[in-house]
Amino acid sequence: MSDFLSNTNIQFYILAYLVGSIPFGLILTKLFAGIDIKKEGSGNIGATNVLRVLKQKNPRLAKKLSIATLLLDALKGVFVLLLGYAAGVSQETLWAIAVLAVIGHCFSIFLWGEGGKGVATGLGVLLVLLPVCSLVGVVVWAISAKTIKISSLSSILGVLAVGVCSFVLHPEMAHAPVVIIILVILYKHTDNIIRLIKGQEKRIA
Repeated sequence: MSDFLSNTNIQFYILAYLVGSIPFGLILTKLFAGIDIKKEGSGNIGATNVLRVLKQKNPRLAKKLSIATLLLDALKGVFVLLLGYAAGVSQETLWAIAVLAVIGHCFSIFLWGEGGKGVATGLGVLLVLLPVCSLVGVVVWAISAKTIKISSLSSILGVLAVGVCSFVLHPEMAHAPVVIIILVILYKHTDNIIRLIKGQEKRIA
């Protein structure tokens, strides 16, 4: 067991999952607004629910805490990746770190397996590993958010755009980690996808 835990890759995998699991949306809203975000709105710990709930509960903090949640959720995966680069781990290990950070966010050990939808954390790690494709995804997300005005659909389209771009620009790479990240994010959007099909998904105010 000690040999297993002393393995550098294993240490990074555990760290990626644990750091990815930190529920910043929950922490920030409890700390600064006195609200349990899991019991408000959609119950999601991500920036969108933070913004929607605080617009009603505490408008003064709504944008500040939602932006802080977005940035921290994006940076937690980036943080472990940068440590991995500094330690000189392999590209395969870096991709495993990315996947585990997203899984940690979506299925947090600190929330008994519950979590966010993974878009910010996924975008953060993909910006490090696939910068050009991630910027394409951001552009698709921004245009969709501006025109369609449905947060979940914009996020889904942005994430799918990253995946398509990776296959087009990097046909030589192993795409399994990218596909896993996309599938996890889509799985976490199952309820949103059902509401989209039914025409019941809320628009951005």
